[in-house]
Amino acid sequence: MRLKKSEIKVLGLSSLGGMLEFYDFIIFVFFTEVISSLFFPSSLGSFWANMNTYGAFAAGYFARPLGGIIMAHFGDKSGRKKMFILSILLMVIPTFALGLMPTFESIGYAAPLILVLIRILQGIAIGGELPGAWVFVCEHSDNKTLGFYMGAFTSAVIGGILLGSAVTLGINHLFTQEEIREYAWRVPFLLGGVFGIISLFLRRFLEETPVFREIKALQQTQSFPVKAVLQSFKKSVISSFLSTWILTGCVVIIVLLSPKLLSQVFGVLAADRVLYQMVAICCLAFGNILAGILSDRIGVGRASTIFGIGLFIFAFGFYHSLMTHYSLETTLLLYYAMALCAGLTVFTPIIMVQSFPAPIRYSGLSFAYNISYAIFGGLTPIFFGWASGSGNIITIGYYLMFLGALAVVIGRLHKPQS
Repeated sequence: MRLKKSEIKVLGLSSLGGMLEFYDFIIFVFFTEVISSLFFPSSLGSFWANMNTYGAFAAGYFARPLGGIIMAHFGDKSGRKKMFILSILLMVIPTFALGLMPTFESIGYAAPLILVLIRILQGIAIGGELPGAWVFVCEHSDNKTLGFYMGAFTSAVIGGILLGSAVTLGINHLFTQEEIREYAWRVPFLLGGVFGIISLFLRRFLEETPVFREIKALQQTQSFPVKAVLQSFKKSVISSFLSTWILTGCVVIIVLLSPKLLSQVFGVLAADRVLYQMVAICCLAFGNILAGILSDRIGVGRASTIFGIGLFIFAFGFYHSLMTHYSLETTLLLYYAMALCAGLTVFTPIIMVQSFPAPIRYSGLSFAYNISYAIFGGLTPIFFGWASGSGNIITIGYYLMFLGALAVVIGRLHKPQS
């Protein structure tokens, strides 16, 4: 597949910017244990301290709809590029603030309150980022290459998690646990602020999408886009909502949270756990590109069937192996296979951008995506904390098996808007 220089520029700068911004949002989860000990009272038991921290993490997801719907409204009226840049600016400020803020020891109960506020601001920013990025990339591609474009961009966003893993590994290598708890935990967040500034600079070189320029020229912009979405595209909202649920489960459970189970079951060291996680992220990123290319060749329905069945099989295998204590090597192979099949997450943006006409595409996609992510992204860490803490690990496997089956159904029923 040959790409023009302009296409490489759009895909490259969009992908790099998305990766750096997603790093800012996700780095929080890599330092959950440290944040739990620093921002909540020491009198809390480890279970409740972790639940509170996961709750703060979830606050970012609950805040997504606010930012997503507002930015999408202006993205459909004023242009994709403007909102594309604004979302980064809104992410940089709270990320820097988290790296500088005092802990519970210094300001007491104000610390957890500020922590939640920062996560809310980050959630508002990321709520407009991914929907806007998917629309932007989609409108610079065509139907024959849409899968590849979405796969490449989504894998780059997943690369933000890989970058977070690498930074975490570096911090654990360069500093002792005492030093990390004392001051080094701040480094990843301050670094994230720098990444955000770089991303903001890069996106200045992007041009508005040709699709939106045509909409503007033909005066087809809607005065209240989300109203048109809810009046005429309810089925599209439902399919996009359910598809986002699948993406949420794959990213939050498989990539972000499941590596902790390897320590819980096998007692692997923190550094080894991060390495295993990095391999899984690479598998997921490769799976995104593979699934995207496959959807261009054989269609979303058939491609989602292949990947959905794969997720169903390997999710059961991985979590069953944790419950029955297979060897670490066998468990890791199942984990990597599951992560590869989780590449079906690329079908979420493909289905969503094809479900709404261009004048209301950003609003339709953002509304469904952010409402779904607020619900399932917010509740999933809490569900995971309960299942892993109470010994019901296999329940997590059943949940992912259900999502794999759901991916097959949604892919088969999907019909692009003409």
